Amino acid sequence: MTSGQIEAPITGGGEASALSCQEIKKSFQGVAAVTGATFDVPRGMITALIGPNGAGKTTVVNILSGMMKSDSGTMHIGATDVTNWESFKIARLGLMRTFQLSRELGGLTVLENLLVAPKHQAGESLLNIFLRPRLAKREELENTKRALEILRTYGLYDLRDNRASELSGGQKKLLEIARAVMAQPKVLLLDEPMAGVNPALIERIGGYILDLKNQGVTVLMVEHNLNVVEKICDNVIVLAEGRTLATGRLSELRANPEVVQAYLGEVINASTTR
Repeated sequence: MTSGQIEAPITGGGEASALSCQEIKKSFQGVAAVTGATFDVPRGMITALIGPNGAGKTTVVNILSGMMKSDSGTMHIGATDVTNWESFKIARLGLMRTFQLSRELGGLTVLENLLVAPKHQAGESLLNIFLRPRLAKREELENTKRALEILRTYGLYDLRDNRASELSGGQKKLLEIARAVMAQPKVLLLDEPMAGVNPALIERIGGYILDLKNQGVTVLMVEHNLNVVEKICDNVIVLAEGRTLATGRLSELRANPEVVQAYLGEVINASTTR
């Protein structure tokens, strides 16, 4: 991408892209929040979704995860058109998400929060409980073992019997990511995973996200911390005024005057001097 040019993403679904959207639009009571989001999320990579406050980033994530319907436009997971599918159907295809404000199941323990995440559990069927109890019990034991391993990885093992509501803000962020990992996602949407956490935890979360990439998970993350974006993200999508302004690596976007004017400006210049 050369200076002054806006890269036009090629979308429409396909095996090269884990997730893509074309001309997504959304308004609330006549006020446009998203006016033409068009981008691809490359398979097996970490992609950042950045932009100024009010650019429509969380609205786009809500639409991609099925929590909100778009007014127009299309969305694909791989080659499958999932436009305006319900969230549980999208989750079945392997797309999971976290939230800007953590949504832990506060009345459950940390371990129980992970145990509810796997899809298609045998114990969810009354038929299995009564006719195939050993199957349900064996799967429960396997899920518990895996959940405990994930809690160890994310530094939450010692808190496994605590109620999720008792965790600190940073621990709740970790719990949300761990719960999403428990569901074995193919695509993971992270809405500001670094927001409100201390620098040491930012480093840890960044490491966990890189580990997920190495395990084959595609990640799309909304993030304002440009140092984190530059360190771990392969690709960056810039939203401004509800539309896709540009895509590329952060180093490329620094040379794009329209991106600088719309969002980066002194912020990105400051990040280069650190």
